[in-house]
Amino acid sequence: MEMERVRGRGRVHVLPRPLIAALAGCAVLGGALMLLPPDRPAAAPAPAPGPAARAELAVTGGVPAALPDLAAFIGDREAFVRTHARDGQAWAQLGSAYVERGRRTGDAADFPRAERALRTSLKVRPANGARNAEGLVGMAALANARRDFPAAREWGEAALRQAPKRWTSYPPLLDAYTGLGDYKAVRRTLEQLQGLRSGAAVMAHAAGVYRDRGWREDAQAALADAAARAATPAEEAEWQYRAGELAWERGEPADALRHFEAALRLDPGLSSARAGEGRALAALGRAREAQSAYRAALAERPSPQYALELGELYDSLGRSEDAQAQYAALRARVVKEQAGGVDGELLLGRFEADHGDAGSAVRRLRAEWARQPGLDVADALGWAMHRAGRSEEALAWAKRTTDKEHGAEVRSALYVYHRGMIERELGLTGPARRHLEEALRINPYFSPVGVPAAKEALAALGEPEASGSPN
Repeated sequence: MEMERVRGRGRVHVLPRPLIAALAGCAVLGGALMLLPPDRPAAAPAPAPGPAARAELAVTGGVPAALPDLAAFIGDREAFVRTHARDGQAWAQLGSAYVERGRRTGDAADFPRAERALRTSLKVRPANGARNAEGLVGMAALANARRDFPAAREWGEAALRQAPKRWTSYPPLLDAYTGLGDYKAVRRTLEQLQGLRSGAAVMAHAAGVYRDRGWREDAQAALADAAARAATPAEEAEWQYRAGELAWERGEPADALRHFEAALRLDPGLSSARAGEGRALAALGRAREAQSAYRAALAERPSPQYALELGELYDSLGRSEDAQAQYAALRARVVKEQAGGVDGELLLGRFEADHGDAGSAVRRLRAEWARQPGLDVADALGWAMHRAGRSEEALAWAKRTTDKEHGAEVRSALYVYHRGMIERELGLTGPARRHLEEALRINPYFSPVGVPAAKEALAALGEPEASGSPN
């Protein structure tokens, strides 16, 4: 060890060099501390965002917001634009918040409000002048909420041309392309989105694409990751709800119920999770609780889809009068939604095929297919044709929704059930048996009326013959 000689009082002290360095460091530190002001207070933590700020972060960030937060944010933006009528961004935020509230509550009256606000945004900040991708994205989201997928594609593509690096331009296009059955565009758009951003919202959107491709495990993993990375309880609740929907489609009602209950603990006002809870409870044989869950969901959001599901549950329980009351409510609610610009033709077509005028369903769904040819429409049209006595035509539509060569990769028990029943009507015994069995394997609980019908049809078909080629 190197030593240093230090002279003092006539004697020489020898000190190690490391000790000298340490003493020097202490001297410097002591001098620096003497320069600090006495009793310096610690920095105060940043305040947590309030309800309106939370909703603003959610709405502008393309993630779900809680209803109380949305109400606060809408009030804030309404007050702001009264005195800042030329602020295009504020109008765009207000319009997007109306869209989100209308989507959450099922109140279609919010959609005309949203359209007025968004068009005002585009007027004061025209798309061909100042950048206003936020207004264009809001219009795309509004069109998707109304089930107007051609308009959603038009607005979404305009937003993308203006701001190709803005990641929130991409999710509305995913929904629009899916509604139009353009699955190549869906995959291309997802790849572009993933190249720009990662995170919970992108994972959740990817899960929807994976689900439509039949990649259920990938979809479930993506939603689990999204829920783990969610920034707010409302966002996590939405991803938990979607995980419950995937579990339901896999025929796992207990797991689905667990996700729906988790979503409701996080966001008690999430009516979609409440309806999912009703669906899962019915599958588990807890009919009384299922009815209560559906009634609670309808009280929060008077959705015609929920009315259809509850009506069919009543039908399965032999309560035909209660079922008819729900079907009447369904018709009234579709009319009310149509006043807000919502396209209810797909739901009405499905309803009429099973519970009303199948010929009317065919006419509705043909027009819907000409406008927006998604898989849901193809399935509903084929089933309506079958119910109207046109099973030969119906089979081509059923194949479109279940054969991969047509782009259909989603594993849907309902689609496969419809194909099996159409084949049974046509005397195609082997394929009918195969598809009905497959539907019950995919989800043994897919419908309270469809499952008993599938089992009855299989029993009538009997066991396959030991020899001979299948039909």
